[in-house]
Amino acid sequence: MAELHPDNPYEKDRFPDLTKVVVFPPDAKARFDHILTRYPNKEAALLPTLHLAQEVWGWISPEVVHYVGSLLDLSPATVFGVVSFYNMYNQKPVGKYHLQVCTNLSCMVSNAYDIYDHLCAKLNIKPGETTKDGMYTVTEVECLGSCGTAPVVQVNNDYHENMDVAQMDALLPKLK
Repeated sequence: MAELHPDNPYEKDRFPDLTKVVVFPPDAKARFDHILTRYPNKEAALLPTLHLAQEVWGWISPEVVHYVGSLLDLSPATVFGVVSFYNMYNQKPVGKYHLQVCTNLSCMVSNAYDIYDHLCAKLNIKPGETTKDGMYTVTEVECLGSCGTAPVVQVNNDYHENMDVAQMDALLPKLK
């Protein structure tokens, strides 16, 4: 069974490099401006703005946390609190296919760890790592809210339910 290793909040990569400037490209900035029109105040637009930022950069870096905070008049601590609460926001770069294996109770008793351990072994990576070719990242997630169809694996934004090792082996070649 995989071991949990929570991130250290004091790792150097948790702090922004203020010499790196991140700014939405013009098309994303236009989408952000439209997002603001749909909410009663800037703070309410935080989640969709983070989704947009992740779509643009692939993950929410500390620099992006500061940038989003400045756009929405929020402190970096407030933005980071949201980013670190939800597992839908990547706090580190991930592969083209982000394989998130739910290991909460329903999935765990339905052999989710067999899938998780198999994926890591098959792809020759440790939990949370990305393959050398940048194709796959395997992470353990707490709950994907699909307990009735456990075990579930989320690949990017798509759910794959009632999974087992054989089904994962069949799915991987289809992702390329």
